[in-house]
Amino acid sequence: MPLDLDRFQLGAKRTGIPAGESEVVKVDLSPRSLFVVLAFIAGVWLLIHVVPVLLVLVTALMLVGALSPSVTWLEQRNVRRTFALSTVFGVAIAIAVGLTVVVVPSLIEQLKSVVENEPALREKAAAYLEQSQLTAPLADDLRNIHYTDLVKSFKTTLVSMGAGMIETVAYGFAAVFLAFYIMADRDRLRGALFAVVPRAHHIRLSRILLNLVTIVGGYIRGQMLTCFLMGVFILVLLLVCRVPNALAIAVFGGLMDLLPYIGIFLTMGPAVIAAAMEGPAVAGVVFVLLFAYEELESRVLVPVVYGRALRLPSSVVLFSLLVGTALAGIVGALLALPLAATVLMLIEELRVELPGETVQPRDIELRRQDNKMEQEYERRVESMSAEKAAAIAVELTGGQKREDQSGEKPNQAGTETAQEAVRPGY
Repeated sequence: MPLDLDRFQLGAKRTGIPAGESEVVKVDLSPRSLFVVLAFIAGVWLLIHVVPVLLVLVTALMLVGALSPSVTWLEQRNVRRTFALSTVFGVAIAIAVGLTVVVVPSLIEQLKSVVENEPALREKAAAYLEQSQLTAPLADDLRNIHYTDLVKSFKTTLVSMGAGMIETVAYGFAAVFLAFYIMADRDRLRGALFAVVPRAHHIRLSRILLNLVTIVGGYIRGQMLTCFLMGVFILVLLLVCRVPNALAIAVFGGLMDLLPYIGIFLTMGPAVIAAAMEGPAVAGVVFVLLFAYEELESRVLVPVVYGRALRLPSSVVLFSLLVGTALAGIVGALLALPLAATVLMLIEELRVELPGETVQPRDIELRRQDNKMEQEYERRVESMSAEKAAAIAVELTGGQKREDQSGEKPNQAGTETAQEAVRPGY
């Protein structure tokens, strides 16, 4: 289509723009808009620099969700909360120390044995490769390996790994202490949270908090179950194959199963290396069976266990693990499932209407019950402090949750307990 220059020039003159000159568009930012942009940039910068602190906080909250049921169980049996906290954390620390004492010395001994027997193992592997014409050239390369460059690079890697390990251990201790203080100051922290939220939303907030505890607890239980099954499988396999230090290797493999994707190498590596000392055939059997079990766990056990614990479909479990790994690596994979379950729970609890979804009669009934409970709650806690009101809200939502699970009406004992909880000196 030809361009009409005369009409274009006339239009330019009409708008006050000389022909042949380009229009300059000026964008004026208001002080408020400039402040918002700068605040956003500062927030992103701060978030990037405090990521380790956020990870410590998330780890502490996961510990709180994992250990809270045990503390609550002791409290229900008339054990004071301080003693219950000390007991639960003491037992957890004792188990961690016991596993460390069992695993670390045996693994160090196993590593020394591998280093001492390395020439013999390398010769056995080279002789095995020479039996086939396809792998025969690899036998000479294996015999002519020089360790000078490998030792130098290994020392550098070991130093960096040691520094990272010390930092990780320090963050781990910080998360443990933070979890203890969060549980010890539960009432005051919960009261502070409820103080900044309007009382009309306290019931829904308390229900979200209870569901978060359920989600984190289910995730931790799922992790413990899969790690336990992996440890048992490795132990039985190595005992059948008569591999030394089977218990230590099994405990280490079960713990490393926590790590998605790279856990398979840390789990299988020590077991296969230890089995190689008993012969190539034993190492091959251990490798094949462990690889088969890893596939079974990742494709069957993980979706089933976490799907039931977190009430997530198997497809959502696999998709969440992939997305979490792509976005944040190992940490993202570890946090993907509880975050996915939390998002779905928030959509359900906040009654978010998704596109294409129609309102169901059950949703209308739930909203009616929520409004009725919120009105009753506001009437009861009208003159109470936020800390005392939080205890009432948690007790009411806990009673409603027990009613939904059992199908029975909650008795008055729950309400009386909540009334007692807010009396001075309780």
